[in-house]
Amino acid sequence: MRRKKVWVTSPLMYLMAAVLVAMAVASYPYNRIIFAVEITAAGLCSLAVAVSGLIYRQNVAAAVRSAGRVLSGEEEEALRDFALPVAIVAPAGDLVWVNAAFEESLGREKNALGESVLKFIYPKTFRQVMTEKGTAVSYRGREYTVYGAQVERGYLLYFVDDTYFKTVSREYRERRPVVCLAVFDNRDEMARDSVGGEESRITAEVEAALRAWVLEELKGFMRKLSNGRYLLITDDSHIEEAKQKRFRVLDRVREVKNGRSSMSATVSIGVGRGAPTVAESERWARQALDMALGRGGDQVAVMQGGDTYEFFGGLSKGVEKRDKVRTRVIAATLSDHIAASDQVFIMGHTNSDLDSVGSAVGMWAAIYKGLEKQAHVVINRGATLAGVLVDMVDDSYPGEHVFISPLEAVQSATERSLLIVVDTHSVGYVESRELLERVSRVVVIDHHRMMVTHIKNSLIFYHEPYASSASEMVTELVQYIRSSAIDRVDAQALLAGIMLDTKNFVLKTGVRTFEASAYLRRRGADTVTVKKLFSNSLESYKRKAQLVSGAELHKGCAIATSSWELDDLRVAAAQAADELLSIQGVKASFVLYKVGGDVSISARSLGDVNVQLILEEFGGGGHFTMAGAQIKNVSMGEARRRLIHALDVKLEETTVN
Repeated sequence: MRRKKVWVTSPLMYLMAAVLVAMAVASYPYNRIIFAVEITAAGLCSLAVAVSGLIYRQNVAAAVRSAGRVLSGEEEEALRDFALPVAIVAPAGDLVWVNAAFEESLGREKNALGESVLKFIYPKTFRQVMTEKGTAVSYRGREYTVYGAQVERGYLLYFVDDTYFKTVSREYRERRPVVCLAVFDNRDEMARDSVGGEESRITAEVEAALRAWVLEELKGFMRKLSNGRYLLITDDSHIEEAKQKRFRVLDRVREVKNGRSSMSATVSIGVGRGAPTVAESERWARQALDMALGRGGDQVAVMQGGDTYEFFGGLSKGVEKRDKVRTRVIAATLSDHIAASDQVFIMGHTNSDLDSVGSAVGMWAAIYKGLEKQAHVVINRGATLAGVLVDMVDDSYPGEHVFISPLEAVQSATERSLLIVVDTHSVGYVESRELLERVSRVVVIDHHRMMVTHIKNSLIFYHEPYASSASEMVTELVQYIRSSAIDRVDAQALLAGIMLDTKNFVLKTGVRTFEASAYLRRRGADTVTVKKLFSNSLESYKRKAQLVSGAELHKGCAIATSSWELDDLRVAAAQAADELLSIQGVKASFVLYKVGGDVSISARSLGDVNVQLILEEFGGGGHFTMAGAQIKNVSMGEARRRLIHALDVKLEETTVN
């Protein structure tokens, strides 16, 4: 057996020693000190080689003795003729014995004895091989599953060549049919703003872009269904290629515009990938399409494994839906469910703000005063950011018990109770998770872009990502439930919610937003009183100013951090994020602040950057222009580094060109 490890370095070390000896001899007549240094170095080189060789020989001898004990006599002969490649590895990682199958399949070029085992299992580690029950490795174009067993003073490795089976399995996965559903999601809006026969041209160009993508890139086929919906069939390998190209069809469709307003066409696509059957793939595709539309459209949602989503696109701000027929139908259905209930609980999200409380108060007024059904708003008074509004409503309705605690709601809930969740649709963000689990009859009213953790099995899931706020949605609903139920205080609560989420009618404001606000003005809402609900203390204003003054720019994004832990810091952080957008050159703002051992992020943009997609990297969510997230158990410095990394990776693909 050749000592390869030692002889890789030994010639070099001996050569160095010889050179140093020659130099020492030449230096001896001139400088005795240099002679001593060089002769000492030469001796150390020789000693290092000798020690290395001794250690290596001891290691090999120990492994060989171990191999002899394990594979002695007939057993060694049988294992040498064994059909699978087998190797014995010394504790240092060198091959000290291999059988004929190993030499034929893995060590064909030269004798493998003395080689490091890492050469045959890279990039896997020896620890992985010994701890896992079968480790997949590749070597010289073949694929193996390696099994390891520890023996006395060494290790025994079996290499199972399963290239054929893995190839067949991979081809099966790559050729598995995948069902996709596509929808021309702003078709009605494009048609409404078109003139002459332009509607037909736009539809034809969108279909042509989809068909060319399916035929050229997906190598599949497309069939038109109805109402701007299309069925696409392809296979898994081509979906993977489309993922790598980030579904360029979205950009191609966006190039189609109408001549009147230059509005871009957009499509949403749902992909059901990895389903066991074609029928299941179609069901996953429908769920993925609903998720894409719920997040604002103009994107692809890939559903894989039944509960895992990947999203691509989503750069359009969304187009306001002007059709109120759905709102009227939802209002009628909701009224029926309320009539069938013994009591109604209305609940927003944790750390409730003016939109959460305002929309809840509006629903309470429609139910309690309009339908004359017992109703309560569930709120944690100690954690709300709308304390001024809560106090105003309490003062206006003394003795009505408008607000109750989550504990009171859980204790009084029955099987016939109805729970209405407003301004959130995520299970993890509701004011009381216990109440949500306690009440089986649930209605959801929300405007945030769809999250994977949405509330399932609800009686009504009224979700409008195009709406400015939950208060706007509730304002439209109450006009169909009982318009006269809203008085001055209720109208002011709803208007405060609209003004909060639109930043005083600047962001995400559409025609329906102004129509809802006009109705609230007619019901007595006073804008001066609403403005007072936004007033802050002097200390809160100073904290906002400190956050703004300490901000730094990174690729056009303002990042501000705070290490304070104060009760009203959430409000100051949100206001600071809004204020940073007024700085020239700032496309988006991110304010980080401490909440116990966690770090919260408040993000804003003016529409140039989709901050929702960025904060989804941290488990957060929200809107295109306004989002939030909370990173658990992390320092402020680490949170800031992770945010900057996310911006470096995601900023380009989340920026609207």
